[in-house]
Amino acid sequence: MSEDRTYAAAGVSLATATGIVERLRAAVESTGARGFGAFAGLHPLDDHRLLAASTDSIGTKPVVARRRGGLRACGADMAAHCINDVLTCGADPLILLDYVAASRLELEQVAELVEGAAAVCRAAGVALIGGETAELPGVYREGELDFAATCVGIVERDRVIDGSAVRAGDLVVGLASAGVHANGFTLVRRVLELEDYRGPDLLAPTRLYLDDVRRLRETAHAFAHVTGGGIAGNLSRVIPEGLRAELDW
Repeated sequence: MSEDRTYAAAGVSLATATGIVERLRAAVESTGARGFGAFAGLHPLDDHRLLAASTDSIGTKPVVARRRGGLRACGADMAAHCINDVLTCGADPLILLDYVAASRLELEQVAELVEGAAAVCRAAGVALIGGETAELPGVYREGELDFAATCVGIVERDRVIDGSAVRAGDLVVGLASAGVHANGFTLVRRVLELEDYRGPDLLAPTRLYLDDVRRLRETAHAFAHVTGGGIAGNLSRVIPEGLRAELDW
């Protein structure tokens, strides 16, 4: 990859993100948290069940989306992204909460985001139970916004999928994405600026993997949600120490 097509050239440091996770690990784990660093954190609900939760942001995809047709797909992205994270541990998603922040909130933009998220929630059987909006002039640049969400699901203790069952000889199967989903858009925007892009639709909404995971989780030993960092950065999160994946690219 050329130097001008890297995360670093676009102003994003993956190493810093990894360093932050490790710096926070002790504080987070001191609270009794389970699964820190996984795609979804786990917390006991009772003797038999665990809650699974994940929070994420849409990132900079809205910067492109506003210029190319609106924000509804970004709302769908956000819901699907968080639901997909929760699915990785074998959980069934239950609820979603969202957060919209901007220097100045515009009704139609917020409505598009929430309506897009609600459509995915309906498809997944997830209740969108609430959220928060915030106007933060001085924090966000004029015209920019952030959209984040938290998904909570539930899983039986004896049905948690966390990669611990992965063994040498297991088969790695990749499920196709709809495109770049909502990942790496700071880099995507840089490439768009550098080139006269004529490729696939970069705004295609994030694919919801609910049906796929439910079909596979009886036999799967691990699920990796491939987001920022790509296959290498995410598959490694569910492979036990001492093993490595061999991929036929």
